Amino acid sequence: MRSILLGTALAAGLLATSAQADPWDMFDGGKLLATGGVSQVEGAGGGGLANWALITGYGTRDGIGGNVHYTGVFLPDYNLQSAGVAVGLFDRVELSYAWQGFDTQDVGAALGLGKGYTFHQNIFGAKVKLVGDAVYDQDQWLPQISVGLQHKENDRGPVIAFVGGKASTGTDYYVSASKLFLEQSLLVNTTLRFTKANQFGILGFGGDKHNDYSAQFEGSAAYLFSKRFAVGAELRTKPSNLSIAKEQDAWDIFAAYFFSKNLSATLAYADLGNIVIKNHQGGAYLSLQAGL
Repeated sequence: MRSILLGTALAAGLLATSAQADPWDMFDGGKLLATGGVSQVEGAGGGGLANWALITGYGTRDGIGGNVHYTGVFLPDYNLQSAGVAVGLFDRVELSYAWQGFDTQDVGAALGLGKGYTFHQNIFGAKVKLVGDAVYDQDQWLPQISVGLQHKENDRGPVIAFVGGKASTGTDYYVSASKLFLEQSLLVNTTLRFTKANQFGILGFGGDKHNDYSAQFEGSAAYLFSKRFAVGAELRTKPSNLSIAKEQDAWDIFAAYFFSKNLSATLAYADLGNIVIKNHQGGAYLSLQAGL
């Protein structure tokens, strides 16, 4: 009986403490500015095109962080928009969601789909940090390493089948390694992605040429001129699964400014290569991120 009474009293004390605690205290914002990265075009924490091993937000191992983002990629013949939300839990787990809209503009009319025909995609992501810490392990060679996935659902199944795509849904798997060299003000990242996606999934998954997973490379390098301002470049390879067009690698050159831990902006020139019947699809990339 005594142990039951003690247990009851302890539980009551814990409940009282929890009731008094401010839930906003969980958003501790303890990580260094810019170390949560920005919002990658598919919603994960990273660069514009590439996934990073870093966990999004500014929550430490004792807290959580989160953000929302809007991204627009304005190409000569297409427009890509992305909006989403991501949460970092205890600097260990990241959960994300992004919505994409890909407007074919005049190309849609040329293909018989109608001017402004738009592909939509929902992307659900998860990332887990396995080992290392990109910021605090400065005296170790081991980078921060994370694994993750992005499950993508496209709403244009009949059109995807018509152009040779095998599926309108698919899942990418990846492993990322990130290292921040504080003395050199340099961050580098490499990611190996296993994917069937055509144009990031906008044109479905698999094709009449190839329908197996392939390993693709994503690389990033960013130089921090100050704690608020960074410039860098990224490269992302892509499979070429469809006979309708040879898919090319994507790359960008970016500048990111962190006004505070609550707001950042990224401006870039992004080149996505050939997209269906149009070559040289390079243009402005703009992303805004707000969070805690």
